[in-house]
Amino acid sequence: QTGSERGLLGLAFHPQFATNSFFFVNYTRSSDGATVIARYKATNNNTVGDLNSEVVILTIAQPFSNHNGGMIEFGPDGNLYIGMGDGGSGNDPGNRAQNIDELLGKMLRITPSLADVPPVPAYTNPPDNPFVGVAGLDEIYAVGVRNPFRWSFDRGGTNQLWAGDVGQNAIEEFDIIVKGGNYGWRGYEGNQWKNLDPALCIPSNFLPPVDTYTHAGGKCSITGGYVYRGSQGTFPRGTYTYGDYCSGELFIWNGTSSVRLFATGRNISSFGEDQNGELYLVGLGGTVEKIVNTTPVFENPN
Repeated sequence: QTGSERGLLGLAFHPQFATNSFFFVNYTRSSDGATVIARYKATNNNTVGDLNSEVVILTIAQPFSNHNGGMIEFGPDGNLYIGMGDGGSGNDPGNRAQNIDELLGKMLRITPSLADVPPVPAYTNPPDNPFVGVAGLDEIYAVGVRNPFRWSFDRGGTNQLWAGDVGQNAIEEFDIIVKGGNYGWRGYEGNQWKNLDPALCIPSNFLPPVDTYTHAGGKCSITGGYVYRGSQGTFPRGTYTYGDYCSGELFIWNGTSSVRLFATGRNISSFGEDQNGELYLVGLGGTVEKIVNTTPVFENPN
């Protein structure tokens, strides 16, 4: 099933892919839209994926068709991180993002089995995940996100996890995700309290975004990018890049404020990073373009 916010949403190669040939995908199941995290093995000198090698690692029911998150990535610690949206519809009607007995609206962290015949379940949970041994699901790494569609680790030694989190209908945000962090949804959209759960309005319980922007000027949905660590000087090293899907604008965070660079003319669906730290912009229409030169327009995206 493809289209809308369903289909093949994420792919990650195991850190030892060159020797073990394992890669992992995040897709929505055609029969009911459930999120499936599955393991596959490559053949033919790691150039072809074997469809018959599928091992389902984790399945998560989806109550609505949208807000499926989608990105998966192995972190610097060797564990698999999974970004899960809140289950869909508007304003998180099941309040799932704040429910620690739900996997929706969370960043998850698991250790998939690499056994030929995996156990059931086919993964373990890192023992330092925040809810191991206490109330809450052991897979959870962080809570309170709405739809972390694209996110990345900073390869520059900080290992920080930067996530673009899509807003409801007014404010987009990006965050630095930390273990045990609560990013506020559905209480907060960006840094604005939505008054859906008045009793929970305790700002100190939530981590604020690094920055936000509104939907002014045709913007509608953040696409998280990467912290630039290349050597070609496209951006100052340590600059975070991100874009907006609707307006096609490319932005950077320079450590103190966001800067609009230019409108790309693309529906920005993702970003990529090569082994040298250079960045690529992915358009929904099928384009993949290396970002090699920019002419900043110094204005705030709001």
